[in-house]
Amino acid sequence: MPTCLSEGAPTAGGLAARGAAWLARKGVPGDEAPTLAELLVADALGLRGRTSLLLARERVLPPEAVEALRARFVRLAQGEPIQYILGRWPFFRAELAVSPAALIPRPETEGLVERVLASPAWPEARVAADIGTGTGAIAIALAGEARAQGRDLRVTAVDLSPEALALAARNVAGNGLADRVVCVRGDGAACLAPGSCDLIVSNPPYIPTAEWAALPPLIRDHEPRLALDGGPDGLRVVAQIILDATQALRPGGWLFLEIGEDQGLSTRRLMERAGFGEVRVLPDLAGLDRYAEGRLA
Repeated sequence: MPTCLSEGAPTAGGLAARGAAWLARKGVPGDEAPTLAELLVADALGLRGRTSLLLARERVLPPEAVEALRARFVRLAQGEPIQYILGRWPFFRAELAVSPAALIPRPETEGLVERVLASPAWPEARVAADIGTGTGAIAIALAGEARAQGRDLRVTAVDLSPEALALAARNVAGNGLADRVVCVRGDGAACLAPGSCDLIVSNPPYIPTAEWAALPPLIRDHEPRLALDGGPDGLRVVAQIILDATQALRPGGWLFLEIGEDQGLSTRRLMERAGFGEVRVLPDLAGLDRYAEGRLA
């Protein structure tokens, strides 16, 4: 147990500083420890984010709050993701409940949403689908953006996992989008009615099975394998979504995918062979192939 949290007055600032030092001693990288400690302390105070903590550093936490915080520091030092400890995480313009039932929403997937919003498909889209929705992040981001623009976009959020789907439904309701997003259990896009969608978006499993054991423990030991393992070449689910999308999209509809950094050429070929035109593979902020998009002929 991190007895360092018991040393000195239990002010928010003091707890954050002592917690960061303890995490660093436990092997958490020194450039990450202060941020993680501040997120935990801010949450213990009921604050949203580190910035709010700047104005509350002299607040004193009661003994029971310090004890609960101590347990959370131990979980963090043992390798549990901060997102699962907090139970929530921001994505695009929404805040989402998160749990080990679904992948943690990541900046790369925010980039996928931005690709959709910047595309020629977006202005006229009325019906969309998010395949492998997990927390519901993509569906909520798209529906929320359409609502902010005064547009009537309906989104079907599809997932095979009942636990992930329940989490997505919770997030849809929590963001006031139950009238715009429907959550459906299904295996890929095959559950969608033929020709029903203007656009389909997916962050599918794309990690090759052989690479699973080499993933960082933070991911491998905590996030759901169903949402990560893409089969022998990482493209099993990607290929199926592409084929299913040819049926679910209307003519001229668009498909948007997040992919592995070495899957750009293979994904382009799969899309072109399936009948997609205007296929593009685009990089993420790190300059790595991360997104594939195309229009159904």
